Amino acid sequence: MTYIRKVKTASGATAVQIVTKQQGKIIRLKHIGSAHSKTELEMLLSVAHKQIQGKQLALFTDDPSPTQMTVKRTFSALLWNLLKKQYDRLGFSSIDDEVFESLCIARIVEPTSKIDSLRILEDLGAEKWNRGKLYRTLDRASGQDYRKVITQACFDHIHGESLSLVLYDVTSLYFEVQKEDEYRKPGLSKERRLEPQIIIGLLVDKNGFPLGLQSFEGNKPYYRLFRHFRRSTT
Repeated sequence: MTYIRKVKTASGATAVQIVTKQQGKIIRLKHIGSAHSKTELEMLLSVAHKQIQGKQLALFTDDPSPTQMTVKRTFSALLWNLLKKQYDRLGFSSIDDEVFESLCIARIVEPTSKIDSLRILEDLGAEKWNRGKLYRTLDRASGQDYRKVITQACFDHIHGESLSLVLYDVTSLYFEVQKEDEYRKPGLSKERRLEPQIIIGLLVDKNGFPLGLQSFEGNKPYYRLFRHFRRSTT
């Protein structure tokens, strides 16, 4: 038995697949494409029906001369352009790093690994970057302190000089290693783990808009972190 299946992906798109089953088990699965709109979905379903039908003539048809169509590529330009516009509106484009911008947008669409972000970018129709450029961007982000630039852009976006209330919260992330180093150290763990960990602090305004993010050694006392955060962001 061969049929068409529609599956929701993690990024919100609808994948169209041709599935062949035998004795209740899938023996063949063909991916036709991922649709990001109703029009794209109808087009992919039409292509799937034609592939199943093959050279067999249809018993019933409304159009005596059906239109021939071939899907060359599908991507979500609308979502890409919308997120890019918000990235610029927040002032993050002052970093002037297209690869970093692409990684940020991909992370919003689907939080996955850095390497898998290349797949997300391809689905969005963005420029395809190679692994080398990706890794070099991460080095630049650390070496040129992109975090500080982004933090300042967030404060400027909400007119930080008029802030009357900020909220600060911390959490811990542990690593499945036994040996500590200068950064990953055992400390007060929310999960009561003994492995080395780091601590992450997030500062937001009264509406929950993020203003800054900082990480610390895993053995720092929580009550001292905000003071360290202020020193590192001013």
